[in-house]
Amino acid sequence: MKPEKRWTLRPVDEAIVQKLYDALKISPAICRVLALRGVTDYESAKLFFRPELSQLHDPFLMKGMKKAVDRITEAMEWHERIMVYGDYDVDGTTSVALVYSFLKENYDGELAYYIPHRYREGYGISRQGIDHAHNNGYTLLITLDCGIKSVEHITYAQSLGIDVIVCDHHLPDAQLPPAFAILNPKQHDCKFPYKELSGCGIGFKLASALAIQWKQPMEAVYKYLDLVATSIAADIVPIDGENRILAFYGIKRINESPCLAIATLKELGGVTKALTIPDLVFVIGPRVNAAGRMDDARKAVEFFIEKDPDKIGALAAALHSDNDDRKEVDKSITEEALSILDGDAKMAKRKSTVLFRSHWHKGVVGIVASRLIDHYYRPTIVLTSANGKATGSARSVSGFNIYEAIHECRDLLENYGGHFYAAGMTMNENKVDEFIARFEDIVAATITPDQEIPEIEIDAEIPLSFVKPAFYNLLKQFEPYGPANMKPVFITRHLFDYQGSSNVVKEMHLKIVAHQTNGAVIEGIGFGLADKYEIVRNGPFDMLYNIEENEYNGNTKVQVKLIDVKRSS
Repeated sequence: MKPEKRWTLRPVDEAIVQKLYDALKISPAICRVLALRGVTDYESAKLFFRPELSQLHDPFLMKGMKKAVDRITEAMEWHERIMVYGDYDVDGTTSVALVYSFLKENYDGELAYYIPHRYREGYGISRQGIDHAHNNGYTLLITLDCGIKSVEHITYAQSLGIDVIVCDHHLPDAQLPPAFAILNPKQHDCKFPYKELSGCGIGFKLASALAIQWKQPMEAVYKYLDLVATSIAADIVPIDGENRILAFYGIKRINESPCLAIATLKELGGVTKALTIPDLVFVIGPRVNAAGRMDDARKAVEFFIEKDPDKIGALAAALHSDNDDRKEVDKSITEEALSILDGDAKMAKRKSTVLFRSHWHKGVVGIVASRLIDHYYRPTIVLTSANGKATGSARSVSGFNIYEAIHECRDLLENYGGHFYAAGMTMNENKVDEFIARFEDIVAATITPDQEIPEIEIDAEIPLSFVKPAFYNLLKQFEPYGPANMKPVFITRHLFDYQGSSNVVKEMHLKIVAHQTNGAVIEGIGFGLADKYEIVRNGPFDMLYNIEENEYNGNTKVQVKLIDVKRSS
């Protein structure tokens, strides 16, 4: 059974809410949601609701940009061989596709792209990749979504006469690689105002700077915003500031004039409506990611840059097949992992989950770790065997820094990296048992009681009578949703089942018809919430929900999508 969740009403500065209400004359609940997203006055509300591409920051504000642009321009003038090198996930492959395509339109010299193989080479710049560049005469390497921690490999590339321009958005270490230029707004002395671009976003800024230097119209770069939006969605970066502008116009382009690749995947995924950020996360992203998880991510770049409709159909089918394989493997491993956990009473009492099976597929262990947290809400690591080593992925719970916990075990590890909520590691298999014990001790000593209970943050409390088309139409202007601007969560208290109309659908889902004593009635669906039916039937109950539109048989109505239900206190 999934763990009970705690509900937390997000605190807000009521003076700002009042200021927004005075300025905008819209619902105080909407003003509260705006304030929680950093909107403080009329002007910031206007920027939030009406983002403009003209608000994007000058790419030359990014440290290293002028140097990078001059070096690329010089390489093209001297007809050097240029290689674009990126990571094997969605962010990396969209980054490579964007920069490669933009350069290809402006350069008739030798240009290539390279994606390391997930299992043979691992994450980031590999020695094999550098040797490939050197053996084929490439003298300029542009890395995307990787490279900021590759001190040793970039030193090696430099020794072979290869200049490296690093475009990365990951947090740098104290020691930076000896690259010719580094584009990363998270460098401590970089004055670029926005720090949370995706890897593809950094590639977009590089292409923008090149377009400015070469006096090209910005449409030469804006046409790739569909790739940028895909990377923002899949890499789960905040959708605020500059990312909000890029995502807003990227989604617009996806729905009006997408590249052939995204249009094909949309059709293959059976999406007939306008695509949203969640569609990019759950329809487009997994199919692109599956290439690197199950086979070779190079085909994902090939897919994004292909212009021939016949060839792209075959590539899309290959990605779709990889994703089907991924889902089968993911399901099988998750079921096996849950069986192990459910059958071990001692493991059920732990503060952490660490599982190791040598036969599990490396490409899905991160996904499996996330699924296990849905059942056992605690910091989780799933390990498998690759090249004679134990290797795997970690996922965390809200508020717990799993990277720091792994860092405390660094003497047992050969390699590790990551951030607050997700990480990866490699160790000798004979160290696994010691690692499991150490990691459990560290988590048990540092995790707080609140971090052991999943939390749902609530934006505002509203009466049921607010759930109307006019209110929903205002909410629609908050899109695109994502981290830092999640779909608003509302709470309504003291509800009753309306005339016994609520019921369970397909033994899994809860369909409700709820009403308040003032007479307001609303319909809604709670996926996977069938176990809450008795609470609804016996009322009164409180519910957490998003507001959405439901279209059926040509009729559109506003309804609620349930997140959780509890008995009223």
